[in-house]
Amino acid sequence: MPAKGKYLLNDQELKNEALYRKFSCISQYQPLVLLLGLSMLACGILLIIFFALQLSALKHCAFVSVVSGSLCVFLAVFVLVCTEMLSQRWRRLLGLIIWATHLTMGYTFIFSGPIVVPWDQVPFFLFIIFTVYTMLPFQLWYAVVLSVISSLSHIIVLTLRLTIYSEATTPYLANQLLSNAVVFLCGSVVGAFHKVLMEKTLRQTFQDTLRCLSMRMKLEIEKRQQENLLQSVLPVYISMKMKLAIMERLQDCKDIEMQQRLVRDNNFHSLYVKRHENVSILYADIVGFTQLASDCSPKELVIMLNELFGKFDQIAKENECMRIKILGDCYYCVSGLPVSLPKHAKNCVKMGLDMCEAIKQVREATGVDINMRVGVHSGNVLCGVIGLRKWQFDVWSHDVTLANHMESGGLPGRVHITEATLSHLNNAYEVEEGNGHHRDPYLKELNIETYLVVDPRSKDPSLNSRSAPKPRVNDGLKMRASVRMTRYLESWGAVKPFAHLQNREGFAPDSIVNGKSRCKDIPLRSAPGTKITDSLDEPLEEPFSLPTSPFSSYKNKSQKSKFDEELHNEMTTTIDELSSKQWSNSEESSSLALWFPKKDLEKQYRSLDLPMFKHYVGCAAFIFICIFLVQMFVTNDRQMLGMSFGVLACVLLLTLAICFAGHFQRLFPEKLSRFQCLPAVSDAVVKRPCVRLPIATITAVVITILAVFNLCFIQIRVTECSSDMANIPLSNYSHEEQLEEDLFYLPYSVYCCILSLIVCGVFLRVSFELKVLFLTVASTSYYTIILSTKRGLFVAYGKVLYTHIFKNQNCSSLEAASILESIGLVKHPQVMSCIYITLFLVTMLIIAQQNEYCFRQDFLLKYKNRTEQDEIETRENLNRLLLENVLPAHVATLFVGENKKNEDLYYKSYDSVCVMFASVPDFKEFYTECDINKEGLECLRLLNEIIADFDELLSKPKFSGVEKIKTIGSTYMAAAGLSGTPGQENNQDREKQQAQIGNMVEFAIALIGKLDGINRHSFNSFRLRVGINHGPVIAGVIGARKPQYDIWGNTVNVASRMESTGELGKIQVTEETSDVLQKLGYSCECRGFINVKGKGELKTFFVCTDMSKQQGMGLS
Repeated sequence: MPAKGKYLLNDQELKNEALYRKFSCISQYQPLVLLLGLSMLACGILLIIFFALQLSALKHCAFVSVVSGSLCVFLAVFVLVCTEMLSQRWRRLLGLIIWATHLTMGYTFIFSGPIVVPWDQVPFFLFIIFTVYTMLPFQLWYAVVLSVISSLSHIIVLTLRLTIYSEATTPYLANQLLSNAVVFLCGSVVGAFHKVLMEKTLRQTFQDTLRCLSMRMKLEIEKRQQENLLQSVLPVYISMKMKLAIMERLQDCKDIEMQQRLVRDNNFHSLYVKRHENVSILYADIVGFTQLASDCSPKELVIMLNELFGKFDQIAKENECMRIKILGDCYYCVSGLPVSLPKHAKNCVKMGLDMCEAIKQVREATGVDINMRVGVHSGNVLCGVIGLRKWQFDVWSHDVTLANHMESGGLPGRVHITEATLSHLNNAYEVEEGNGHHRDPYLKELNIETYLVVDPRSKDPSLNSRSAPKPRVNDGLKMRASVRMTRYLESWGAVKPFAHLQNREGFAPDSIVNGKSRCKDIPLRSAPGTKITDSLDEPLEEPFSLPTSPFSSYKNKSQKSKFDEELHNEMTTTIDELSSKQWSNSEESSSLALWFPKKDLEKQYRSLDLPMFKHYVGCAAFIFICIFLVQMFVTNDRQMLGMSFGVLACVLLLTLAICFAGHFQRLFPEKLSRFQCLPAVSDAVVKRPCVRLPIATITAVVITILAVFNLCFIQIRVTECSSDMANIPLSNYSHEEQLEEDLFYLPYSVYCCILSLIVCGVFLRVSFELKVLFLTVASTSYYTIILSTKRGLFVAYGKVLYTHIFKNQNCSSLEAASILESIGLVKHPQVMSCIYITLFLVTMLIIAQQNEYCFRQDFLLKYKNRTEQDEIETRENLNRLLLENVLPAHVATLFVGENKKNEDLYYKSYDSVCVMFASVPDFKEFYTECDINKEGLECLRLLNEIIADFDELLSKPKFSGVEKIKTIGSTYMAAAGLSGTPGQENNQDREKQQAQIGNMVEFAIALIGKLDGINRHSFNSFRLRVGINHGPVIAGVIGARKPQYDIWGNTVNVASRMESTGELGKIQVTEETSDVLQKLGYSCECRGFINVKGKGELKTFFVCTDMSKQQGMGLS
């Protein structure tokens, strides 16, 4: 298996590498097009100048033919590239064609004229070498090979031509050839440096693009999950409001001022409750389930509940009903929510009959004596969410209370309806007298007429649309009733909680599981229920149909492969869009200035750290050395050059020292221990543009000064043949050969100037405007020197070359036109210098613009990536908040993260858990429905404040071990000890369990204090009635479509009875709990024996809440 996984991984890496190559090819599209445009422009300008000067095409037919042919080749390749007639894999062949065409032009320029000199076409070959690295679509090794071929071929060809195939000797041939080699070496190193850095940036951009797409896909998954999560229990109109509120609060975690403003502006907690009219409410209770459950193991209990309620959820969906809550073995739902339905009464009655039929099948198949008691009433409800923790959708109204009593006053196996519901049925069902007032005092008090619906299937079995009951489980007498039930119900195959989330939407890489800490205490809204059942299961609130976080690990590799495949397809589509040139116009930057319209974005870009800046300066120093070597090979005054080099080198070394100061500190920690500021200097270069830009400027200026040294500081006297240079003193040269030896350095001085322009290709991420300024100023200076200041030298050298061709020609009769006619455009020193300086000026401007565009796109991708990552983290936090608002945090971790177990039912058995019920009985009398309080809405607003204040206490570290289970009407249920390891036995854990009991009492006392504060502000006299018990419980997650966490057991039932039989303002506990509390230092007052339904006579105690009597507690 590991080998297979490895192969799969390698296969994915190969796919990504192929994608990168495609992406790389696309990124090289624009430089290739620009190079073709530049080549065509150069060819066109050469032809225009040639014919404008009225030079003889016949005499220079090779030059004209090759330039014209090259223009046609470039045009043809340009058309093929732009129209995409050839696929991207042919781009390398097209690049080779461009390179070969340039090479052909270079050799034509060398051999098309009447004379061949050592410095012939060195700039053009330097252009070929540099563009092979920077503008042609080649990989690095390919570019190295082509640059070596280009440079070596030039040196070898000229060496052979000027030695073996030449009768005359060329002065200083070796020096000039060495200078050529240095120029080519400099071009290759700088080009490779540029290539490596751009390749690194491009690969990073590709990775960022891939990551950005992956996050975008995960973001979509997150959005769908949030919708599923919220809408599984909440209507859209409520879920949208709540989601916006939660998102706002998540933002508040980062924005303190906004948080303070919200606190000032919101004196009350938000209330998400809305009134709905003409709905039907169904309550259903499983008769006989309490006795059955007492005989169940934890697994059997959870399986039974999950299967039963999963079946009921299916029936509710078929009958257009919305399940509101599961309370123990009580199930209630509403039809007509959230959208009004004219058949709401028929839907509820049909659902009740189907539930009775389902339970009947269970009874007949297993022999277990259970039945269904259903009550239905039609009227109006207030529905929504209240509280801050464990919030859920719920309904409130007098009609809801009446429906609850219709169930308790009904008969097993029958659907019990009110007259209001009957009036909506329109005689769809036969009914009988219900006589509910005989069985329930509430119905008798309100004088409610009730009816029992006759199931049509009881009279005509053919109407039963459901399958016939399965045969009874074999060996029924040998198995416990719970085992028979479990085996039969498992055959229904109800979906396990969260299992529906294990689909395509639920998986995503686990790379960000251990992300930022989550804001657990962000206020969320919770919803209570409306009934406390008499059954063994006093369960939890309504949870959501919760999706797992997309940042959890994949359930299996096939899901990961699907995600990778989808990501691969998405990336391919993105690359295809890039290839269609849709990428060239970014919304975030203007096409010409390349600035971001958003000022803060532009400021961020310009203040980026540049850790590679020191390498830029290092490469620039290499160019400086190359220029010095070229100057040394050709200069006549090496002493002066050496002195100048020494001064300039000191300045350059100082800039290098500043850039590499931190490295020196690490290399020589002992010797430089006193200079602790050195790393800070290096950091300033990396982080501060105000430090970087002056260093870059100084470096460029130093190189430029050295480049023009021979032109500006070496004085050469020329002969009288230069009639226009009268101001230059004549020399005593007797031969033109001597003058040539003195002037051959001129072309190499120009080449040094060209090398100084290439410095811009080294400072990749330095300000584009600074590069343009430098190129403009430097080129203008070079033009001034060549065309004005030192014009006489270049003219004189041109005449010297002419005399080589025509030995007997009188120097004084020469004209510039005749010299140009004889030598040619690209061999005349002055014209050649201007042409190639212009060529490199335009080339470097194009490369600088492309670099700037590339780096800005890279920055933009990273910026969007960070933005989307922040959004995803926000949504991840939100999902976890929602999840932990359904499940306790220690249970939630089982459904998300690397060890999630969505495929299993969750159930745990605990030896000792403290359970508390706290109710506000006076709220029932307080709740009224009239126009003044908006039909009960304002009453619920006060209840929301009470529950929300209770929930806020859970945020205190002191009560971190207390877990809210749910609210049921005005009753608050919580438990302590659920986060520990089940089945704890050792003494230390027992002490911790006992401490949790004391902690729960402290929480109950805090609730009483909160309620007193609310009474003072609302001028009410509500009093809390609290019941606490501890002992073993079963915890689990049930429900397929709306999973929820709950606890069951005798401990829960007794705690509920402690509350219902207690007294206002007091905390009633059992004798066992009282013993533990007294050991902890609490005072307990014996109440005596009271009758508890289903338990007989129990001795109970009241906890003394007077803090002065609680000595030695130490629980806070």
